[in-house]
Amino acid sequence: MHPRDLSIHDFTYELPDERIAKQPLGQRDASKLLVYRDGVVADHVFQDLPGLLPPGALLVLNDTRVVHARVRFRRATGAVLECMVLTPEAGRTIEQALVDRQRTRWWCMMGNAKRWKGEPLQLEQEGIRLEAVRTEQRDGEHLIEFSWNTDAPFVEVLNTFGAVPLPPYMRREAMPEDDARYNTVFAERDGSVAAPTASLHFSDGVMADLLARGTNTTCVTLHVGAGTFLPVKSADMAGHNMHAEEIHVGHATITKLLDQLRRGPIVPVGTTALRTIESLYWHGVKLIRGDQAKDIDIDQWEPYGPSSTAVEPRAALEAVLASIGPNGSVSGRTRLLIAPGYQFRLADALVTNFHQPQSTLLLLVAAFIGPDWRKVYDHAMHSDYRFLSYGDGSLLFRAT
Repeated sequence: MHPRDLSIHDFTYELPDERIAKQPLGQRDASKLLVYRDGVVADHVFQDLPGLLPPGALLVLNDTRVVHARVRFRRATGAVLECMVLTPEAGRTIEQALVDRQRTRWWCMMGNAKRWKGEPLQLEQEGIRLEAVRTEQRDGEHLIEFSWNTDAPFVEVLNTFGAVPLPPYMRREAMPEDDARYNTVFAERDGSVAAPTASLHFSDGVMADLLARGTNTTCVTLHVGAGTFLPVKSADMAGHNMHAEEIHVGHATITKLLDQLRRGPIVPVGTTALRTIESLYWHGVKLIRGDQAKDIDIDQWEPYGPSSTAVEPRAALEAVLASIGPNGSVSGRTRLLIAPGYQFRLADALVTNFHQPQSTLLLLVAAFIGPDWRKVYDHAMHSDYRFLSYGDGSLLFRAT
C-alpha cells in the first residue's frame, strides 16, 4: 500500500489527559525508558541508556535551541493577540533572520486574529520598543514586519518580549524553569518553536557516561516548526500536507555517518534527527540523478515515487560530501513524511518519546517498528509511562 492510501484512523489510541506530562521531572534522566527489540518490551530508566546501546553505536543529536517565539500584544481595546513567530520571509533562513537588527519580517500565526483590524501593535519593556505591522496574509498566516529601537538582534528582542512556546496540550503558561527544561543540555543553534523532546532526557551525567563508554555522538540541526503540533485532519494521508522544516548538516557529521556505515549502528535521538539524516540520504540520491540544486529540498513523497529506486547509503553520502567540499555544510528544507511503507536507509535504532494519536510522528514509529507499535504503546499505557513532550522515553530497534 502506498502511504498516500493510509487511513490516519488506523494509527490512534486512547490518551487520557492525565497521562500527558504537564511538567518536567525534577531530574532529566530520571524518566522511564521503554526498550523494544525483536518483539520484546522491557522497562528501564533513562540513566541506563548508555549501557543499553549496542557497542560502537553513533548517536545523532539535534542541537537546535527553542527560542521565545510566543509574543503577546494587547490592542487598545484590551484584547490580547498572541503572535507565534514561525518562519522568515521567502529566501531567508531562520538563523539569518534571528540576527536581524532593528527590522525583520516573519510569517506568524496570530491567536485571536479576528479581533485585529490591522493597526500597528506595540510593546515596550526595559527601554526597548517593539512594533509589529501586518503586511500580508496567506492560508491563515500573517507576514509581520517587526521593528525596534535598539541594535539588539531579533533573537534577543524575542527573549525580552516573548516566552517559550509550550505545546498547547500542556494547557499552562510557560514558567522561568521551562527556559532550561524545554531545551536540551547540548542546544547550540537558535531556531525552534518546539523542542526535540527525546533529547530532553539527556543530562550532563548521561553525556559523561556515554563518553566514558566510548559511545560517539554527532550533531545535526533541524529547527522544529509549529507543524509538529498539528494533527492530521484528512481521513487519508493523501490529503495531508507535511510541514517544511529547516535543516543543516556539516561536513564532519556527514563524514561520521559515512564511516559509521561500516562500523556499527546509527541511532538518531528523536524523530527530528531521524528525518534529518534520512533527508540527507535523499538529497544525495537527487545529486546522483543529476539534480544540480545546492540546497536540500525534500518533498513529502520523495521516497515513494517511481524514481525511488534504491541507491546505496554510502553512495548517497559520498555524493553530498562531493557537493560541499572539505569544509562545507549543506542546508535546506525537508517535508519528508515517514510512514509505513518507508524503507529506512541510515537509522538502525531510535530514541524517542511517546507521540500523539493520529500524528505523523506516530506514523514514523509505526514505520520503524511495524505493527508492534501498538504493543509498545499498550505497554506504556498500562505501565504508567508519561506521554508527549515532557513525558518518558523509549529506545526502539528497527524491525528487520
